[in-house]
Amino acid sequence: MSSSSWWAASKEKPSMGDKIKRKLSLPKMVGLEDENKVRGNWSGRLDFFLSCIGYAVGLGNIWRFPYICYRNGGGAFLIPYCIFLLLCGMPLVFLEIAYGQFCSQSPTGVWKLSPMFKGIGWGMVIVSGIVCIYYNIIITWTLYYLLMSFQAVLPWSHCNNDWNDENCALWHKRSPNATNHTHQGPLDPLLDGAGVVRLMGNLTANSSASYWMHYGVDGTNSTNVTIQRESPSEQYWQNHVLELSEGIENIGPIRWQLLLCLIFAWVMIFLCLCKGVKSSGKVVYVTATFPYLVLIILLVRGVTLPGSMEGIKYYLIPKWEKLLSFKVWAEAAGQIFYSVGAAWGAMITFASYNRFQNNCLRDAIIVPLLNEGTSIFAGFVIFSIIGFMAQETGRTVDAVITQGPGLAFVVYPGALAKLPISPMWAVLFFLMLLTVGVDSQFGMFETMTSAFVDEYPHFLRKRKTLFIAATCFVQFLLGIVIVTKGGIYILQIMDWYSSTYSLMVFSFMECIVVAYVYGVDRFYEDIELMIGRKPPILYKYSWLFVTPAVILFIFVATFLQHESVTYGDYHYPAWAIVLGWLLALCSILPIPGIMILKIVREKGPILQRIKKLCRPAVDWGPVPTKFREQYYESLSPARCQWLREFHPEMKFTVNQLEDEGIMMKPLKPNDSLHDKPASVPHEEKALIQGQQECNNV
Repeated sequence: MSSSSWWAASKEKPSMGDKIKRKLSLPKMVGLEDENKVRGNWSGRLDFFLSCIGYAVGLGNIWRFPYICYRNGGGAFLIPYCIFLLLCGMPLVFLEIAYGQFCSQSPTGVWKLSPMFKGIGWGMVIVSGIVCIYYNIIITWTLYYLLMSFQAVLPWSHCNNDWNDENCALWHKRSPNATNHTHQGPLDPLLDGAGVVRLMGNLTANSSASYWMHYGVDGTNSTNVTIQRESPSEQYWQNHVLELSEGIENIGPIRWQLLLCLIFAWVMIFLCLCKGVKSSGKVVYVTATFPYLVLIILLVRGVTLPGSMEGIKYYLIPKWEKLLSFKVWAEAAGQIFYSVGAAWGAMITFASYNRFQNNCLRDAIIVPLLNEGTSIFAGFVIFSIIGFMAQETGRTVDAVITQGPGLAFVVYPGALAKLPISPMWAVLFFLMLLTVGVDSQFGMFETMTSAFVDEYPHFLRKRKTLFIAATCFVQFLLGIVIVTKGGIYILQIMDWYSSTYSLMVFSFMECIVVAYVYGVDRFYEDIELMIGRKPPILYKYSWLFVTPAVILFIFVATFLQHESVTYGDYHYPAWAIVLGWLLALCSILPIPGIMILKIVREKGPILQRIKKLCRPAVDWGPVPTKFREQYYESLSPARCQWLREFHPEMKFTVNQLEDEGIMMKPLKPNDSLHDKPASVPHEEKALIQGQQECNNV
């Protein structure tokens, strides 16, 4: 359609549906090109929004938040949870989206705003790289369960498999007509031929998270004994999927079924990210929306099951006395901190592909709210099914519920196995887990690759697809050890230590550097240049005081409650714990390391070096030419003063604009903009003009 015909058509009164369709597809209709010619931009207006939602809504929203909420007071937990969302979560998200969008750089490149602290960006990249390794193992397990769900009878629904042993037992609800009696003699008559435990008489069953069933058998000539019984879903997980070894000292051979699924998982990641945001931006239209469809379907099915309301009551009934506990407030703050996705670098990376005038304030409000709403909604889905399972097995909800992989791969599959047409529900559930996990993996992997491409553009930018393939292969090799029989012990160490403290350090330093070193008022002016107005003043005081204080509170609370890594009843040897702490330090050490390196490489007195490195680099600012010109025009005399003071080379040379791939030529002291030939790139002219405006102040 030509521009004239499009304009003529637009004069007709459109329907509401046409307005929405036109608004969502406007960039394609009018043929807007990428503002950033080299890095590119999102293809559609929803690409960034859906990518952020898909990344922030991770597996923790489904297998951690509902349990944390229930354990810490039910509905009462939502009070500190929402408070910390406003005080910490939303300011952090806005901070990262804003400066990532302003300079169109990865987590390492954004620190041109204060080069002294570039180590923060590299720390984010290291954390994302470590988590990418074991996060794809979780996707691997999900793929395996998904494939095994395409059977008429789910393999974790009974005890007649090769991997089941004499300890496997199905929970069987006690009949209401059963009468109490005492059993004397052998215990075998308590089990039927299928290994079903018949709960009757005064044989009591108390269950822990590992489903150990304790039976006290009372009789005149008998003694109390304990029988260890495990559910079919638990034995499927430990004896078949993991083939769990005795400990990290004996990791055992590779599980070839999981290795094949791991290969498929990395191939899938590569195909979705091989073209960067141009390809992942399309995939998220499915992966970010499909989980909500499945959650709605599972909720509708869940609330129609007997016992579901009892489960939801456990989830939501407030226990107000819990609000007096320090631990509850600490866990609420910690849950917000991890669930919004800040300090990982992904939000910065996604925002760097935005158009310069994208309304980042709007997005920074909607994304955290929708993310936390998803966590609360997922709690209804989980507890409705858990309530049903509790009633079916004759146990209480607190005897059934757990968190983490135990919920996703043991408890919930066991509950789904009791539903009619259970394979269909299992397929839906694991498809949802797969899409949720893949979206989060997109964010962390793109953070890692974009950082290296932006740091070494002349070598990697034209070979980005090859670099992505190579990175996938390296990450695959590093993950092979986790698909051994003892791999989950290694995964537990990585998950326990890799990001626990480093994320708090990164986010705290982000606030301090932007608010105090770069200057919060200067940052407000930068945001105004993007969205046309200054953000609410509440953000200013959050970055200056409130958010750093909350992060310090989380850090202290986490440190005081820290326990050494365990897996179930297994306690790790000392050398494994030391390895975990080294893993935690490897992402924090780049901060002081790069500081020292930059100071050593700089010239001049030591204080002058530090002062210069704390100031923005000479090429800090917007990448698109027209906005870079506006940025230079907006420079106040004070800002021009520090440019002259700390970057005197601007009068003589022009730095290389790496994002535009332009090699600048020396600029003589008497050169002017009008002296440059017409063939000089417009970006160079804009930078020269900015220099001259500062020089003329």
